[in-house]
Amino acid sequence: MSSTEVQTVTPGAEKAKLAGAVLLAAGGVVAYYLLTKQGALAQWGSLIGLLLAGALLFFVSEQGKSLIAYGRDSWREARKVVWPTRKESLQMTGYVFAFVVVMALFLWLTDKSLEWVLYDLLLGWKR
Repeated sequence: MSSTEVQTVTPGAEKAKLAGAVLLAAGGVVAYYLLTKQGALAQWGSLIGLLLAGALLFFVSEQGKSLIAYGRDSWREARKVVWPTRKESLQMTGYVFAFVVVMALFLWLTDKSLEWVLYDLLLGWKR
């Protein structure tokens, strides 16, 4: 019998891309704190620039490409959803609020009934 397991092998170049992306992002954070004396423009420029470079390097890797494909597929599926009309949304919201009120009254009546039965009738503790 043959095995149907699929093994994913990440080549060294892909691992290097991911490591580079992480190092660029971490370098941006480190540069932000190390450039405090150079001013805010240098700090923010290095942070944003290195974070963008890390993101670009990530999106060039296979994992980044699969993340982009997942996002495209998710967006395509979200466009297929039939959203309720305003009237339907308001009706369902009204039903939920009515149910919450009915449940609150039911639980309050149950609590008061049990309190009356236990404390007044069984134990004889009059308030």
